[in-house]
Amino acid sequence: MQGGEDEMEFMPIVPLNEDEAGADGQPIPEELPLLPLRNTVLFPGVVIPITVGRDKSIKAVTDAYKHDKLIGVVAQKDSTIEEPSINDLQNIGTVAKIVKLIKMPDGGTTIIIQGKKRFQINEITTIDPYFKAKINLLEDEPLQDDPDFDAMLSSIKDLASQIVGLSPNLPSEAAIILKNIENPSFLIHFVSSNLNCELKQKQQLLEINNIKARAELLMNLMQTELQYAELKNKVTNKTRAELDKQQREYFLQQQMKAIKEELGGENAAEVKEMMKKGENKKWTPAAKEMFNKSIEKLDRMHPSTPDYSVIYNHLDLMLDLPWEEYTEDSYDLKKAKKVLDKDHYGMDRIKDRILEYLAVLKLKGDMKSPILCFIGPPGIGKTSLGKSIASAINRKYVRVSLGGLHDESEIRGHRKTYIGAMPGRIIQSIRKTKSSNPVMILDEIDKVGSDHRGDPSSALLEVLDPEQNHSFYDNYLELEYDLSKVLFIATANSLQTIQPALRDRMEIIAIEGYSIEEKKEIAKKHLLPKQLSNHGL
Repeated sequence: MQGGEDEMEFMPIVPLNEDEAGADGQPIPEELPLLPLRNTVLFPGVVIPITVGRDKSIKAVTDAYKHDKLIGVVAQKDSTIEEPSINDLQNIGTVAKIVKLIKMPDGGTTIIIQGKKRFQINEITTIDPYFKAKINLLEDEPLQDDPDFDAMLSSIKDLASQIVGLSPNLPSEAAIILKNIENPSFLIHFVSSNLNCELKQKQQLLEINNIKARAELLMNLMQTELQYAELKNKVTNKTRAELDKQQREYFLQQQMKAIKEELGGENAAEVKEMMKKGENKKWTPAAKEMFNKSIEKLDRMHPSTPDYSVIYNHLDLMLDLPWEEYTEDSYDLKKAKKVLDKDHYGMDRIKDRILEYLAVLKLKGDMKSPILCFIGPPGIGKTSLGKSIASAINRKYVRVSLGGLHDESEIRGHRKTYIGAMPGRIIQSIRKTKSSNPVMILDEIDKVGSDHRGDPSSALLEVLDPEQNHSFYDNYLELEYDLSKVLFIATANSLQTIQPALRDRMEIIAIEGYSIEEKKEIAKKHLLPKQLSNHGL
């Protein structure tokens, strides 16, 4: 039986009169149909609407409405039970008068009932089609003149007013109704009915025969409810204050955004585009942190400020660098031999050493191998050998010319705060190739000089050291960049001018000049066809 056990979202509980028996003085029979309620307890004098959905309850309500409109309302011990038995019903309930019965369009029935008298079930007489029971009416114990009781009533009114004031879902009119209730018993019942407490506590209030004891229990429950309402109100106000702060900040941000656009907000699209690009980057934790800080700073700046271009260029470099982006190696030694033979005639000893070098790289799987340095006279093909190696293993190729380099900043980069600051040649080359594992030719490494601006050779020590170059630091980038996957190949004409420490980091491979027979073959197979092609013959 559903019997009204489902409460409405808002349940108006309004006193029709303060006389529990009602103004009509209608006699109450000894036997009444029973209406089980799931989620509420009906108190004498109180009016509540009930939605009736269970078949048994609908029959009980319909028959009672046709007869004398009186029905016994009892609460279920367990509100989850769909079809309650006799043992699932409370023993004490309230006789109710059905004030109004309304048939709803969806087939349900809504009734408005008013509590009359408390009763105790004496005997269940009928189970089908609905519960019927013989009842004994319960009377409140007579109350003697007691000043303490009057003080209790006043306290109940005060507590109720405070709870109403702290509860936004309760109508303010409830406080006015409370003040105008004069009947002590009805006051207690009205407050008890509207109290936000457990069902068993409301049932306990209903079962107490002594009205003073009922008032004492009600006051205790109201104290608890007041504390809960105060705490809830405190939390709500705190949350509201935080939300107001957030809304204020959002409003100010929107205003600032509008002002920026008015002043020259052409940077908004640029910043947005940068943020979008940054989402797809495989940043290191340090790089990600720096990028986020810089982008926030850029977003707050006007494009006309001097630092704007500095930060913008730095972010642009960070986005252009291929963080942890690599090309796939192809260590096919047969293919490598064919490429080397095609590009260079002779040099069998050199080619064999290069193939050995590539074979070791294939087996080890890392770059912690000696840096090759080709030594030989100009024009012998040192640089092109490096290009052939890149082609053989399917890597990007980049050449860094070191001839005549005197400034250490050319390798490590300048501090970005300087006018015209740029990253070092190494980082620039990585940026150009769009790969973190190219073949990088350090051309003319023996032509590097030193003066008051520093020694570039010393900066190259870190670049060419397999144990250090995984955290190469560029002054402009201001971050460590991993060069451990880069295949460095150096070329030089002479060993004499190479710094000893730098020389120790490289494996020297001497390339001698060609014999007369080799020169003839080179002229025949390479130079002559090239010249004919250049002249359109």
